[in-house]
Amino acid sequence: MLHVTLRAPAKINLSLRVLGRRVDGYHELDSVFVPLSLADTVELRCEPAAQTTVSCVCPERPELDGAQNLAARAAQRYLERVGATAAVSLRVTKRIWAAAGLGGGSSDGSAVLRALEAHFAAAGRGLGPAALAALALELGADLPFFLQPRVARARGVGEELAPFPGVPPLHLVLLNPGQPLPTASVYAALGLARGARAPAPPALPPPTGSLASVLPWIANDLEAPAIRLCPAVAELKRHLLGAGARAACMTGSGPTVFGVFESAEETGVAVAELAVSTGIPALAVCAGELDSERRDPL
Repeated sequence: MLHVTLRAPAKINLSLRVLGRRVDGYHELDSVFVPLSLADTVELRCEPAAQTTVSCVCPERPELDGAQNLAARAAQRYLERVGATAAVSLRVTKRIWAAAGLGGGSSDGSAVLRALEAHFAAAGRGLGPAALAALALELGADLPFFLQPRVARARGVGEELAPFPGVPPLHLVLLNPGQPLPTASVYAALGLARGARAPAPPALPPPTGSLASVLPWIANDLEAPAIRLCPAVAELKRHLLGAGARAACMTGSGPTVFGVFESAEETGVAVAELAVSTGIPALAVCAGELDSERRDPL
């Protein structure tokens, strides 16, 4: 019997550069992922059973209930891969905005993979790091990052991960326009043909631990096509800069925009100001390496 509760942190793409589009249709990326203090909570129960059943509920977001939730699909696929049958019950408390470029669903799925791998590895039946990472990638390009959520540079379609030192703790404010922005539509609006290469991004020195050294890295090649589809993204950037952000940028394929501030005190002031100027809720979060109190034990 396994019963565990896990944190599933959100992320931002501090940088997201599109290098080209492969002949198979996937886009090649060079991105810097940074985990956030904002997190979902995933409660998992798993016990032996004659046949596998997986249930998943999101109490505050019932439209995300069921077998198509990425957390449920991760559990189902893991059990199939490890050759086990079990009854799995998942309860996901959502704090990360859905379909927002923050990786919430991917993080939930990876939390389930981490928990099941720790459980079955203790019994000598685990997949091992390489096979677990391969399974995560099958489920989604962001899942491998969330197996070990720490500041990382991602290449390929997001699966080639390497440590990216020099990024200090960051104080952010998040804004979301509340308008749907499908990932496929944003990439389509980018307009790269299969096999095409994009202009090479500028070469930048690695960050050195200061906020100033990080600021040149903040860029997102998907932002311009996203703004064409959702002009509110540009408006939110303008509001964040007007509230004192040192930089503002869309994360992932959007539509969430983050602003980078000098301190936690500044984010608190900005949240209050943005509530008036935009009429939508703003969220202050921390970004960077998660300390031991913010990590689950897996």
